Amino acid sequence: MPRHPLTRTKEGWLLSVHIQPRADRDEVVGLHGDAVKIRLRAPPVEGKANDALVTFLACLLGVSRRNLAICSGQAARRKTVRLPSVAADILARALRLPEPPPTEARTGDRP
Repeated sequence: MPRHPLTRTKEGWLLSVHIQPRADRDEVVGLHGDAVKIRLRAPPVEGKANDALVTFLACLLGVSRRNLAICSGQAARRKTVRLPSVAADILARALRLPEPPPTEARTGDRP
């Protein structure tokens, strides 16, 4: 069974995403292995897709862009995004996850 795409940390959440740039529209598609697949209209050049991802997630979750950060995968389709503390059920609904994430913080994880 694949890992859940959301991991709880002391500061909030880590989200594993798989990005499909140059899509027809910005949308959450569903799961892609152990990541949430997100389609973005932005091209993968000069950080445009990364900026679009942060903006899209901020709007989707109703938080400020400055509360989100791409922790790894800046030049890859697979990325890890740091999210602020948001209720697990809200995250699950917004990201179209079949089940809420575990709510216990994993020790030793760093965003």
